[in-house]
Amino acid sequence: MAQTDTSSRGNWNSKVGFILAAAGSAVGLGNIWRFPTEVASNGGGAFLLIYLICCFAIGFPVMVAELSIGRNTDRNPVGAFKALSSNKFYPLIGFWGVLCGVMILSFYTVVAGWTFSYVFEEIFFFMGLDSWANYFAEVSNGVKNGIFSTIFMGATVSIILGGVSDGIERATKFMMPVLIGILMIMIGYVSFQPGAATGFAQYLKPDFSQISAPLIFSAMGQAFFSLSLGMGALITYGSYLSKKENIPEAAAYVTLADVGIAFLAGLLIMPAMYMADSFGVSIFSESGELLASTDLIFQVLPALFHSLSTTAGAIFGVSFFLLLSMAALTSTISLLEVPTSYVIDEYNIKRKKAATMIGGGILIISLIISFDVSLIGTIDFIFSTVGLPLGGFLICYFLGYVWTVENALEELEHGYPALDSSIFKAIWPIFIKFLAPLAILYNLLEAIGLISYIEQLF
Repeated sequence: MAQTDTSSRGNWNSKVGFILAAAGSAVGLGNIWRFPTEVASNGGGAFLLIYLICCFAIGFPVMVAELSIGRNTDRNPVGAFKALSSNKFYPLIGFWGVLCGVMILSFYTVVAGWTFSYVFEEIFFFMGLDSWANYFAEVSNGVKNGIFSTIFMGATVSIILGGVSDGIERATKFMMPVLIGILMIMIGYVSFQPGAATGFAQYLKPDFSQISAPLIFSAMGQAFFSLSLGMGALITYGSYLSKKENIPEAAAYVTLADVGIAFLAGLLIMPAMYMADSFGVSIFSESGELLASTDLIFQVLPALFHSLSTTAGAIFGVSFFLLLSMAALTSTISLLEVPTSYVIDEYNIKRKKAATMIGGGILIISLIISFDVSLIGTIDFIFSTVGLPLGGFLICYFLGYVWTVENALEELEHGYPALDSSIFKAIWPIFIKFLAPLAILYNLLEAIGLISYIEQLF
């Protein structure tokens, strides 16, 4: 296969640009759509606590590993493993990451399209155009799903065509501050509404009796999904990173940004759920169980917005779904960049052709899913719930025992001259060689039911 000149691949213009782009990759529907519903369904504050531990004890070490592999090789996930080992098996780790990214993007585009369609649904509702509002609210409408999936993929491809600095970096530098600003304004509004205090208490006060193996598994899966780990996105982003940058420091900032925005999303959604009850919108059963899990964002919250005054409801509804759409877009561009980078590097195809070809191919899958949204659950389980932790486990193994932590630490010294005297050098190898892979492996076995099977035998 032809290889490209790595100098022509592009680089980040600034450290802030990289951090915002990488944080944008991590921050998405996983934080604002999936995280609050996972919290509400899994013990409130208990889930939040375990999620934080998973992000910093497992997610952060794996993120450093991916970034170091990418920067050392200046390659996409497949090319990176080829460059670091002559064994033909290891590039399959990178290929698995690329495949996971492609399949996740195929359904993520559909869900992202839903979020954007709800911007129009809210506008039409408050304009009194009920027939249009009902049309947009019907997520089972395959034609509508297909139209908005196409729009979202078009927006994603257009940003990728701009390249690393002029496309991805420029877009995320604009979108991330706006996203945080909208989120903060909405939190301020919700905080003073009836029922909000109960939501804050449920969110921030952990009930340790709720902690269980399924809860820990869910929290780790959420950490991998929200941090974009195991799919090669951070290997790709790391390949555009200057040798002058401090990778552990950058990874810490990205992890903090991801966790911070997920936390803020919880501060918005959890009080809003209890707000809904005060406005006559039922979201809990008599026993206190959440009635709507993944449907919460698309069915319960619009009902809440519609129960408010016309002005407040319109502002709240439109702003929320714009926020969600913007968060989704920061993630879809990283998901598309992974296979695009692979095609550019390995087949020496120009960016414009690669992005258009890959985006079009993924859109075909998205259109199929648009007419049968039940496929989302299956694809999500295979390529997200199982696929991402599997990728993370294989990356830990490769770095720890094939490329070796010594070589990785040598790479990390670039931009981190104080590495030798830091506690990071002493602790990170332990996490990447032992703690993180063992925790990931246990949860993978739990996901496929093997742990439960073994427990039944004994």
